[in-house]
Amino acid sequence: MENFELVILLLDATLRTSTPLILAALAGMFSERSGTINLALEGMMLGGAFSAAAVAFYMDDPWIGLLAAIATTIGLSLLHGFACITHKGNQVVSGMAINILMSGLTALVGIALFAQGGKTPALDKAARFQPITLPGAEAVKDVPIIGPIYFELLSGHNILVYIAFLAVPAAWWVMYRTRFGLRLRAVGENPGAVDTAGIGVVAMRYRAVICSGVLVGMSGAYLSTAQGASFLQDMTAGKGYIALAAMVFGKWRPFPALAACLLFGFLDAAATRLQGVVLPVIGEVPVQLVQALPYVLTVILLAGFIGRAIPPKALGRPYVKER
Repeated sequence: MENFELVILLLDATLRTSTPLILAALAGMFSERSGTINLALEGMMLGGAFSAAAVAFYMDDPWIGLLAAIATTIGLSLLHGFACITHKGNQVVSGMAINILMSGLTALVGIALFAQGGKTPALDKAARFQPITLPGAEAVKDVPIIGPIYFELLSGHNILVYIAFLAVPAAWWVMYRTRFGLRLRAVGENPGAVDTAGIGVVAMRYRAVICSGVLVGMSGAYLSTAQGASFLQDMTAGKGYIALAAMVFGKWRPFPALAACLLFGFLDAAATRLQGVVLPVIGEVPVQLVQALPYVLTVILLAGFIGRAIPPKALGRPYVKER
């Protein structure tokens, strides 16, 4: 029974650590399905996390902080779109420029506003998203097997965790069951044919990057106002790139990307649980090795060692209308 409880706690931590990856991976999927490479997920998450923490601190309301994060990331998405869609700039360079910009700008503004070395003051309880206890969780928590699963694993998460997991089937429905999703995928595969049909390629790509901005803003807000209690300099720690790897591993589809995010989240959660643990033959697991596992897996996935991912045909190609 003790081992069962440890497994439940590990899975519970997996859900929490995978939440920002899921939201960011879905954000990347919307952008890249339309043909716009979005390497700026890391910088956008940073911008969203800082805006959410700063505004939540001043307003004492996490929802206003969330709206500020979304507004920030939509702005950054539109900046990326202006460079890549309107002016047909290099999409990789634009994404990396936003990452570098936000890494420095969040620290600079943080020092100017709060004088705490680039971080924001700790948020009190009212300014953070709090855990939600699902109906009946208290009543069944002592029931063997069912109790721990419902009380520990399914209940007790904040609202953004539930939104992230509900966003996966919602994104699938939008992508594969709506006219908008059909047009978005067509723009990413054959923008010339879409333009011939009278659908604006530029407008569709801008809509896609706005959707991307909304989702990645929620991801950033989760880091600083739900999972954490303040903004720390470079607190994303590569999560934007990991989300990008999960999206590629999932072949730009919501549910496979979810599975990849859960895998990364599991490794992140295991890194905490395995610190100092002595395993047979191996002995004590080095902390550095466990912490490096998500990043090693990212390199493996992006290098194409686990299956070949075929991107949308027009991905990274600026659309030039034929005259």
